[in-house]
Amino acid sequence: MRTQNGQTACLNSNHLESVNGSEILKPLNSIEQEFIGNLKFHGIEELIESLKMVHDFALYHTDLCFDTPEKTALFNLKFLWEGLEQLRKP
Repeated sequence: MRTQNGQTACLNSNHLESVNGSEILKPLNSIEQEFIGNLKFHGIEELIESLKMVHDFALYHTDLCFDTPEKTALFNLKFLWEGLEQLRKP
C-alpha cells in the first residue's frame, strides 16, 4: 500500500508498518471496542488478580511437569495481566 508521501506500508497484525520503520496504528473495530469495554465493566483489577492466581497455582502449587506448551501458556497469562495493568493506567 502506498502512503501519501510515496512510501510503501504493509499490514502487520493490528498496525501498519511503513518502510522507514514507523508504526501507523489502525483504529479498533467494533468487536475489539466491545471486548475492551467488557473488560473495563467486569473489573480490570479482578481479572488481573484472577490471572495471577491461576498462574501461581499452576506454577507453584502443583507437582505437574511443565514442558514448552505449559510454559508458553503461563507466559501468555503473564502477558495478559501485564497488558491489563497497562489498560488501567490513565
